Amino acid sequence: MSGKIGFWSVFELVTISQIGSGLMLPANLAAYGHFSLVGWIMSSVGAVLLAVMFALLCTRFPRTGGPHAYVQEAFGRTASYFTGWTYWVISWVSTSAIIISAVGYILPLIGSHSHYLNLALEIIIVAVITTINLRGVYSAGNARFIWIVFKMIPLLLVPICALFFFDKSNFTVVTVSTEDTSSLFNSVMLLTFWGFIGFEAATAAAADVKDLRKTIPRALIFGTIFVAIVYFISSLGIMGAIPADELINSAAPYSDTAKLIFGGKWHLIVSFIACIVCITAVNAWTLASGQIALGLAQDRLLPKQFGLCNKHGAPVFALILSGVGTIPLLILTHHESLAEKVNTVIDMSVTAFLFVYIISCLAYLKLLVTPKRKEPLWKWLCGVVSLCFCLWIVFSTPLKTIGVATIFVLSGLPIYLLQRMNSKSTQPSDDSQTPYISETP
Repeated sequence: MSGKIGFWSVFELVTISQIGSGLMLPANLAAYGHFSLVGWIMSSVGAVLLAVMFALLCTRFPRTGGPHAYVQEAFGRTASYFTGWTYWVISWVSTSAIIISAVGYILPLIGSHSHYLNLALEIIIVAVITTINLRGVYSAGNARFIWIVFKMIPLLLVPICALFFFDKSNFTVVTVSTEDTSSLFNSVMLLTFWGFIGFEAATAAAADVKDLRKTIPRALIFGTIFVAIVYFISSLGIMGAIPADELINSAAPYSDTAKLIFGGKWHLIVSFIACIVCITAVNAWTLASGQIALGLAQDRLLPKQFGLCNKHGAPVFALILSGVGTIPLLILTHHESLAEKVNTVIDMSVTAFLFVYIISCLAYLKLLVTPKRKEPLWKWLCGVVSLCFCLWIVFSTPLKTIGVATIFVLSGLPIYLLQRMNSKSTQPSDDSQTPYISETP
């Protein structure tokens, strides 16, 4: 590994991994009208509280891998394995939604809408980003303030300018009439919280961060607050400028808004920048995915192949497997519209991520119970409210969606059983109580 990443690099990982997943959300949320703004406020509060909680966990346990490392400290290796496995699988499954969004913003630049061309572009993005990450954490995560400004300012400028075209009548609920208010709000919460998924991704690369006890908490908390502001302004501006029945069908809402308010070819510049943001988000998620698998392998929760690194310190097998695993999802959904493809992935992913967040909250609360010191009340409130927030969304989620998310968790069972059998075969016969995988030296 050629170096460690600093504050602005971590800040970019935190912000881009969230914003990149949400550049299609103004279109996805258009059908819910004013409910979407309430959803953003609620999701923002929940996301910031979770960011504070993960910042405290990372400060206390500065290890590569992210959530599974904290769960292991609280609940042992079995819970840690399934947490890490779920987080790893969903990290690259969710990446497909961001890749699809990136292609959506490429389309205005190339003027083509062929399903097969879209699929080819999606696969190219996977290959390029995987190659970049094979150069190591420093190459994948290195960023500077000016680069962040270049990508973020235009995406804020468009919705702010759109406020001058604001028409409150555009916030019309146009969803299926049979949905009651409770169902509408539940759907909105799933979509808006999706926009914050990934705020904790930077913790997966903790060992590769300079002065991590200060850098990661600051980047997590301030980055998530920044993202919450961007999302609210974006939804308010874009949804207020374009009628809901038109915005629903948009494959590039930021670009379409720029075309409306600026005219000419300015929307192509916005499309290009939005595409770059999405691709950067893919890079952030790919980086996190590799580090998650590396952390699991270092703790001997995954086969040693997942921990094999090249001369740049990049986990080669894990990165390539993540990239290859994304491609079938892109192929299976390539006949759907861009909005349908994104919604399909969101439905599969958000609840599985919530499983990870819930067990992380439980681990956080358990770790607060220490006989040596009394923790301040605000830390307890942070954990309890975060847990209640996640449970509320899960209990509001359709059983079918919960079932799909559970499949992702259980998909790691074969490797778990294989690792356990291999561990038993290498243990002394009189040591039957030894954990199924030996501890890292």
